[in-house]
Amino acid sequence: MPKPAEQEIRERAHKLWEQAGKPAGRDEEFWRAAEQELRNEDESSTLRTPDTL
Repeated sequence: MPKPAEQEIRERAHKLWEQAGKPAGRDEEFWRAAEQELRNEDESSTLRTPDTL
């Protein structure tokens, strides 16, 4: 499973931070959440089917 690109994580983390009301001091929390979301998306990609696993 490839690791999400840093720019992708940064953009997702920023989006999550904005959605949460832009709280201060929670950078790492949003970074980890964004990274996990992107990894989960990769794992559930429509390109992955039981035939291709």
